[in-house]
Amino acid sequence: MINLIAILVAIAGVLATLGHLGYLAMLNNAANKRAGGAPIAQYVKSRWALAGGTTAVSLVAWLFTAGGTGMDILAIILAAGSGAVATKSLQSTQARYRSGG
Repeated sequence: MINLIAILVAIAGVLATLGHLGYLAMLNNAANKRAGGAPIAQYVKSRWALAGGTTAVSLVAWLFTAGGTGMDILAIILAAGSGAVATKSLQSTQARYRSGG
C-alpha cells in the first residue's frame, strides 16, 4: 500500500515539475519572439536551474519507488518536496507575468 502511495506522489511531483519547466519554456519562447522581451528572457534563464533541479529530484524519487518501504518513504518526501517547490515557483512566476487579458 505504501508503494502505491509513493508512486502516486512521485507521479504528481514529476507532473508539477514538468509543468514548471513547460511554463518557463513557453515564457522564454514568447520573450524571444517579442521586441523588448530581454528582461523576461533573463529572468527565465535565472530560473532554469531550479526547474531542472526539481525535475531531477522528482525523477529520482520516482526511481526510488522500485525499492523497499524505506525507499518508498524517502520517495514520498523527495517527490512531495520537489513538487511543492516547483508549484510555488510556478505560482510566483505566473504572478509576476500575469496579464490582465
